[in-house]
Amino acid sequence: MSETNSAAETAAPHRYTAAMAADIEARWQDFWDAEGTYEAPNPTGDLAGDPELAAKPKKFIMDMFPYPSGAGLHVGHPLGYIATDVYARHQRMTGHNVLHTLGFDAFGLPAEQYAVQTGTHPRTSTESNMENMKVQLRRLGLGHDNRRSFATIEAEYYKWTQWIFLQIFNSWYDTEADRARPVAELVEQFESGERPTPDGREWNALSAAERADVLGEYRLAYASDAPVNWSPGLGTVLANEEVTADGRSERGNFPVFKAKLRQWNMRITAYADRLLNDLDGLDWPEAIKLQQRNWIGRSEGARVEFPVDTAVGITVFTTRQDTLFGATYMVLAPEHEMVERIIPAAWPEGTHPVWTGGHPSPAEAVTAYRKQAAAKSDVERQAEAKDKTGVFTGAYATNPVSGEKVPVFIADYVLMGYGTGAIMAVPAHDARDFAFARAFELPMRCVVQPSDDRGTDPSTWDDAFSSYDATLVNSSNDEISLDGLGVVEAKARITEWLTRHGVGEGTVNFRLRDWLFSRQRYWGEPFPIVYDEEGIAHPLPESMLPLELPEVEDYSPRTFDPEDASAQPETPLSRNADWVNVTLDLGDGPKKYRRETNTMPNWAGSCWYELRYLDPNNDRQLVDPQIEQYWMGPREGQPTGGVDLYVGGAEHAVLHLLYARFWSKVLHDLGHISSAEPFHKLYNQGMIQAFVYRDSRGIAVPAAEVEERDGAFHHDGEKVSRVLGKMGKSLKNAVTPDEICAEYGADTLRLYEMAMGPLDVSRPWDTRAVVGQYRLLQRLWRNVIDEETGEVTVVDAEPGEDTLRALHKAIDGVGQDLAGMRFNTAIAKITELNNHLTKAGGPLPRSVAEPLVLLIAPLAPHVAEELWRRLGHGDSVVHQDFPVADPAYVVDETVTCVVQIKGKVRARLEISPSITDEELEALALADEAVVAALGGAGIRKVIVRAPKLVNIVPA
Repeated sequence: MSETNSAAETAAPHRYTAAMAADIEARWQDFWDAEGTYEAPNPTGDLAGDPELAAKPKKFIMDMFPYPSGAGLHVGHPLGYIATDVYARHQRMTGHNVLHTLGFDAFGLPAEQYAVQTGTHPRTSTESNMENMKVQLRRLGLGHDNRRSFATIEAEYYKWTQWIFLQIFNSWYDTEADRARPVAELVEQFESGERPTPDGREWNALSAAERADVLGEYRLAYASDAPVNWSPGLGTVLANEEVTADGRSERGNFPVFKAKLRQWNMRITAYADRLLNDLDGLDWPEAIKLQQRNWIGRSEGARVEFPVDTAVGITVFTTRQDTLFGATYMVLAPEHEMVERIIPAAWPEGTHPVWTGGHPSPAEAVTAYRKQAAAKSDVERQAEAKDKTGVFTGAYATNPVSGEKVPVFIADYVLMGYGTGAIMAVPAHDARDFAFARAFELPMRCVVQPSDDRGTDPSTWDDAFSSYDATLVNSSNDEISLDGLGVVEAKARITEWLTRHGVGEGTVNFRLRDWLFSRQRYWGEPFPIVYDEEGIAHPLPESMLPLELPEVEDYSPRTFDPEDASAQPETPLSRNADWVNVTLDLGDGPKKYRRETNTMPNWAGSCWYELRYLDPNNDRQLVDPQIEQYWMGPREGQPTGGVDLYVGGAEHAVLHLLYARFWSKVLHDLGHISSAEPFHKLYNQGMIQAFVYRDSRGIAVPAAEVEERDGAFHHDGEKVSRVLGKMGKSLKNAVTPDEICAEYGADTLRLYEMAMGPLDVSRPWDTRAVVGQYRLLQRLWRNVIDEETGEVTVVDAEPGEDTLRALHKAIDGVGQDLAGMRFNTAIAKITELNNHLTKAGGPLPRSVAEPLVLLIAPLAPHVAEELWRRLGHGDSVVHQDFPVADPAYVVDETVTCVVQIKGKVRARLEISPSITDEELEALALADEAVVAALGGAGIRKVIVRAPKLVNIVPA
C-alpha cells in the first residue's frame, strides 16, 4: 500500500482494507467449516426426517477435476471454480438443496515423471501438491461440501474404479436388446445352443482357452494385439490424443511409432449409435456436440468383399459403392493383418518397377515400407503430402462387379483406425487415389460423368472429379447397369446387387475406435486381473478389492533409444516379482497366477467421480440407488439424468466427456445407476490469458519486471516483444491468487475474475485493474459501516422513490444474471446500485442495506457475511432468501421515445412503457416539434416501435 493509503487508514481505522479483508475472510472460512455450512444433505439421511428440506429442488453442480500440480494455482485456474461457487450460492439462496464439492484427479504421468527425476514417491509429491492446492482454494472462500472430497489415488476410491472395470469386463453388448448384459447370460446362450460357437462345436467341447477367446470377442473390456502408439523414449504406449501432429509424444517430445502390443481395450464402439443419438437430449454447447459427432463419425455405405483367392478376401467399407466399377486397385494400411496372408514369395511376372520400391521381393518391400510408415503419426499420414508413397504387395484381388484383377498396395494414407483398414481405390473420383495412381502409373476409369467440359478420359485431367450431383457412366455388367442413374439411386441399386450375390451389404461405419486402456506406467490403478498358467485372464472377486498399488524401487518404465521402434515395453510393476506372481483361491482351490502389470490410464478415475461425490463413504456398493436417483436420476427436461451443471474447459470435448458417457451407459444398462448420461448441462469457461514477454533470443522474461516506455516494453534495458498467450510458470507471467488475496483480499479477486467479461470468453489478466473491484467493496462497506467508529450507520427509515426503483431494478437484473451465469453484468448492476446509494448521501435505510448485502453475497461472501452479522443477524447469509423484486418498481414510469424524420431526431417524448402503437403514433404526429419539422408536408409512412421509436417518412 502507498503512504497516502496508509495515512488514510490511520485517519479511518475501520476502513475496509486488505488487512481487514484477511481477518474477515479467515474468520468466516473457519466459521463455515465449523458449522458445516455447505454440507448438502442426502435423501437417505437428513432429508428423510425434514419434510421442508425434502421439498426443496436439488441442484448438483460440478467442476472438472483438478490435477494437483506442484506449481500450485495461478489466477487462471480458479476462474471456473469461482463461477460455480457464485452460481451455487445463488441457487442456495433461491431455495435449492445444492451439492457442490471438489476432489482431485491424482493419478497420471506428471507425478510419475517427477518421481523418476527426484526419487520422491509419486504419492508423497501428489499429496503435498494437494495440500497446497487445498489451502489456496480454501482462501478463495469456495463453498464446497468438504465431507465429500476425495482423491483418485485413495484405495477406497480406486477400489470402485477397479470394480467398474470388472463390470465392463464381465459384460457384452446385446445388439438385439441394444444394451449391455452380463457375460454369464452369454455363456448360458452358448451352453444351451441358442447361440452357436464360431466353429459350430458344442460349448463344452471347447477348451478353457478357446472359450476365453470366444468370450473375448464379445466382452466390453478385452485384451488384444492391436496397433498402438509406442514411444520408446517414454517407455509407454500413448493414446492417439497424446500424440502431436508431427508424430511425437505430447509429453517429452519423443518420436512415436506404430507397433503391435497386447493391450486392454474398451469396446466403446458398441455404444457409438447411443453416444451419438443421446447428444440431442443434452444441454451442451453446440460446438462440443459437433466435435463429439465428428469424432464418432457415423457414415452410411457398404461393405464389399474383394476375393484374393478361393480362401482369402479383402473387405472394404465405402460410402461410394456407386463407383465400384471404377475401382482399379486396392490399398491396405501397412499394419493390416491381411498383408502377411496375401504376399507371394516373388514378384509376379511383368510387375511395374515403380511398384516394387526397388526391393527384390514383396516381403522385403513390405517390411521396409512398414518401418517407414511406423515413424509417422496418423495426422502426418492423413496430411495432403505432395508425394504419395506405397508399395505393391505382389497380390491381386478381384473387383466383384467387373471381374477385373486389381493390384493390392500398402500405403500410409490408409489407416487401420477407419473402416476396415482397406480401401477400393477409385482414382478418377478421389483426390488422394488420383495422386497415388499418377505416382504409380495405375489405370483410372471415369464412372461419374463430370459436370464440366473435361471429358471422360481421366488421363487428361489435372485432378479427380468428385460429386454427388452427377450421373453414373461406364458402370454395367451382364446383370446390372448403373448408367444414367443419380448417385443416390445407384448406391441403392448396387447395394442390393452386392447383398443378393453375397459379396457385400449395406452397413454403417464409425470413425470411433475402441478405447486403448493400458499404460506401461506405475502411477495408475492396477488392473484387477490375473492370468493362469495357460494365459487365460481371470477377474478378481470383489472380496479381493481394492488391489492396491505395490511399492517398487524404480517408478519409471524402462525407456529405450527413442529411435528404436522395435523395442518392447517393460513396466515398473513387472519388476516386483513378489507382487506379480501369486497363489490365489478364486473359487476352485489355490492356484498360481500372474498379475497384469500394466496400469489403467489417467482417464479411468475421472470416468465416474460424479457418482462418488454422491456417496463418498460407501464401502458396500458403488452408490446408494436412492441417493443416485435423487441427485442424478432422470426428470422433466433431463430425460437421461445427470449432473445439473458441469463446468470445465472445452479441451475435454472428445476424451474425458466421451469416456465418462460410455461408463455411465454401461452402468445404467447393468442396473447400477438410473442416469444414462453423467452430465446434463455443460458449460465451457474461457481462459484467463496473460502477456508473454520475450527477449531477442525468444526466451520468456519475468512479466513483473517489464517496464513500458514510449510505447515499447523493456527488461533490464533491452527491448522485448509482447504477445497475449497462456499464463504459466514456464512463461514467467503467472500471477498467484495468494498475491492478489494478500494485496486486496479474496472477495476482490472473486469479483475481478467474474467482472472481467463473459464467463465463456477468454480474457487478458490485468493486475492494475483489480483495484476497481476493491474500491467497489470499500464503497459498499462505507455505505453500511462508519469508517471512523466501526458502527453500523443504517437507519429504520423509508427509502425514496428513486432509491426503491434503483434497488428493485438491481434485484431483478442481478437475479436473472446470476441464474444465467452472466456474472460480469450482475456486478455492473450491483455497482450501479451502490453508486446510486453513495450519491444519494445520508445513512442507508435498513430495507435497502440488507437487500444490497444479499445481492453481493454470492459474489463476495466474506464481506457479505460480516456485514450481515453486523446488521444484527445471527444466521449465516449463505442460506438467506435472495431478494425478490417488486414488479411495480421494476417497470419505469416513463420511457423516452425518439421521433425521427428522414433519419434525424426531431423530438423526444416521455411516455408510458405500456403505450400502444396507435397511441404513440398519435402523440408523435401531434408533437409541436414534429409538426414544425414536417412543415405541412404529407406523410407517406409512419413506422412505430413502441415504446422507444417512431420513424416518419414524408411523402
